Amino acid sequence: MITRSPFVLRADPRRVIAKPYFPGEEIAGGHPTRASLLMARILALSEEEVTRALDEVLVSFQARHRHFEELLDRHWALVAPYAGDEPVSVARRRLVGAYFTHEYSVEGAALFNPSVVPSPDQTGLAEGQCRFVMSLRAVGEGHISSIEFRSGTFDLQGTVLLEAASPFLVAGLRAPPSTYAKALFRAKLVELGVGNEVAWQILERLPMAFSLAELDASLLATEQETSSLAMTYETVKIVRVLAASSYVTTFPTDSTLSERVIFPAGPNETHGMEDARFVRFQEDDGAVRYYATYTAFDGYGIVPQLIETEDFRQFQISTLHGSAAQNKGMALFPRRIGGKYVMISRRDRENLHLAQSDRLDQWDTLTELHRPRHPWELVQIGNCGSPIETDAGWLLLTHGVGPMRRYAIGALLLDRDDPLKVIGELREPLLAPEGPEREGYVPNVVYSCGAMKHGDHLMMPYGLSDGAVGISVIRLASLHALLRPPAAA
Repeated sequence: MITRSPFVLRADPRRVIAKPYFPGEEIAGGHPTRASLLMARILALSEEEVTRALDEVLVSFQARHRHFEELLDRHWALVAPYAGDEPVSVARRRLVGAYFTHEYSVEGAALFNPSVVPSPDQTGLAEGQCRFVMSLRAVGEGHISSIEFRSGTFDLQGTVLLEAASPFLVAGLRAPPSTYAKALFRAKLVELGVGNEVAWQILERLPMAFSLAELDASLLATEQETSSLAMTYETVKIVRVLAASSYVTTFPTDSTLSERVIFPAGPNETHGMEDARFVRFQEDDGAVRYYATYTAFDGYGIVPQLIETEDFRQFQISTLHGSAAQNKGMALFPRRIGGKYVMISRRDRENLHLAQSDRLDQWDTLTELHRPRHPWELVQIGNCGSPIETDAGWLLLTHGVGPMRRYAIGALLLDRDDPLKVIGELREPLLAPEGPEREGYVPNVVYSCGAMKHGDHLMMPYGLSDGAVGISVIRLASLHALLRPPAAA
């Protein structure tokens, strides 16, 4: 019934990005920092030593990165203040940039938990083919998760072809959003427990839509005027974290899709961006935009965040707000239903819920949808990506956790007009880990963050025990034939 493709995507530690590097422990007791001491040692080199050292860097690393010398120039700019006012040659600047740079193997540990959507670029294809974009969770040193991409084609016969990935990876350039919404900022501060007079004093100075520069000016004024130093310090710190959690990442126009990696940049995601669930969303007027929910992890807590893009080159990152947006595994429906945005959620970590909202960034209304009932899912259930619209209803792929913490993939069918009505379910798993799929960083797990329908077939990429990625294909008619009315609660 379900066909496993021969393609298996595995982590490739050769795929690296060049990140800014700052020496660790600062020297205490009023001494200069390690960064300033390193800068002084580089500035003390002769021009001959600089030329020889830079030549060695270029020979060893230039072929591993696009626009490598431009990258060194950017990293020099990050630490240039340590050099003071002394004139510095171009070669020495680039050598400084190299000392303050390190390679990071984005896939050094694992590659798993994919989602897939039709690509915005459907040009140059044979009849019946559809180009797709696959997102992947890549894990590197320190178990930090980032988001990578692949592309390929899926035809009406159910044949999947993957395009070869570029040997290069490119990290995007990060910038703040053009404006922040004051009402949402206020609501999130209340959620974060800082709805106090200092926060309201900061916001009172700001227009309804404000820039980062305007926020910085208000923060400075508040710090100068308030007498409650402890409350002011804590509130200003949280306000800055909240502002930094929204940003825009833009990739070079000459980069290919498989070269782009969204690496954690916000304070809520210092330990990773986990399990992005992409969906192609169509508004009532026909406008198309791509969204993804993902879990931001800072090493202590999680925050659900939203990615928006039209072209997979520029991505807007923002925080989701509201009492219904407080856990992992949120998945957006691909269109409005009854004029509202609708999201699958797992608010209590065990059962499926359905959230509805008038806005994409604020989620407060939550209703229980489905509880685990079968032996293979009794520990907990969750979604495997956004629901897929079919003639029979909304097909929602699920994951269930059973004995020995084994993850298997199932499915529900929801009413098209009222998705709170479950009209069908699989009583046995659609896909369970078999053979080599059972072995990996987390054994006995198959897990998907999203599938794609094309013609009469469904393509579902899935993670193999948190270590690699497989691809499966199934005829929709065969899947629908296995759906049964829900078992009694």
